[in-house]
Amino acid sequence: MKFAFAGLAALAAIIVSPVQAQTLIVGNKAEDTVSLIDIETGREMRRLETGDMPHEVAVSPDGRSAFVVNYGGTTIDLFSVPRGEKIGTCDLAPNARPHGIVWTKSGGILVTTEGSETLTLVTPDCSRASAIPTSQETSHMVVVDEQRGRAYVSNLGSRTVTAIDLAKGTKIEDYSAAEEPEGLDLALGGAELWVANRGTADVLVLDALTGERLDRIDVGNVPIRLRVSPDGNWAATSNLGDGTISIIDVEAREVVRTIEVSGEEAAQQVTLVWSPDGSRLYAAETARSQIAEVDFESGEVLRRIEAGEGSDGLGISPVRMLPEPQ
Repeated sequence: MKFAFAGLAALAAIIVSPVQAQTLIVGNKAEDTVSLIDIETGREMRRLETGDMPHEVAVSPDGRSAFVVNYGGTTIDLFSVPRGEKIGTCDLAPNARPHGIVWTKSGGILVTTEGSETLTLVTPDCSRASAIPTSQETSHMVVVDEQRGRAYVSNLGSRTVTAIDLAKGTKIEDYSAAEEPEGLDLALGGAELWVANRGTADVLVLDALTGERLDRIDVGNVPIRLRVSPDGNWAATSNLGDGTISIIDVEAREVVRTIEVSGEEAAQQVTLVWSPDGSRLYAAETARSQIAEVDFESGEVLRRIEAGEGSDGLGISPVRMLPEPQ
């Protein structure tokens, strides 16, 4: 694996005191760029080049940097949020087609590399890396339980979720899912694993430690992403097939509301993230090159934020870009 880095000055640029605001980071997969957008104003502050087909975004625990995967190749790109600059590229080869990515609180980077049926673990400076085989088809998304030292990878092609022991660097087992499991998240402090199945328009609730199926919840059409709210009370699915968001009461395990975003498949609604305080949902409408900002309490679409062509992967940083030197 190789790492091209801009040097110590770039590293120092990350370690600055942030202005208290938020930046929306958007991977524009159809034009190989990433957008850095000031959430307060909705203004795109910078559009930067990436590798081939940027998808998912992982923001560092301090919010000052972000990795964006390049799904069309073997690399992930590192960006300084306050400086609005690309500062490095990490080549994960021979592990290919990176997609799902998590930046853990302890500082590690976990990337699904579906072209090689692996989960790749790498340090932020790419000085150390290793790959854990899933041996499953289309290992696409990942979620991490740091307290228990586990990762869970959804495998669309094999209709499974792989549980991985991060401390040992080994696969534990494959949990059976349904048709095209993709979006997933942890609930109830990591006790439950919630998996959205694109092909069967439902969410499976699994015991995270054993894979036992605890419940099944019908949601909207083609639920492509699932995210649990910051307070843990709600789960939201992004339903590509009908342009809606299903809101599920986690404790009751039932859909309590359906939010119409576009109301149509043509918008190609994909990635979904919560604001850190849980008051907003951001849904990437990929075909429109826009991000819909939704008020959680009312379900109202407050505005649509312009991004680049094929806007898909999303991340939110509490850091605002610094003004450019005059």
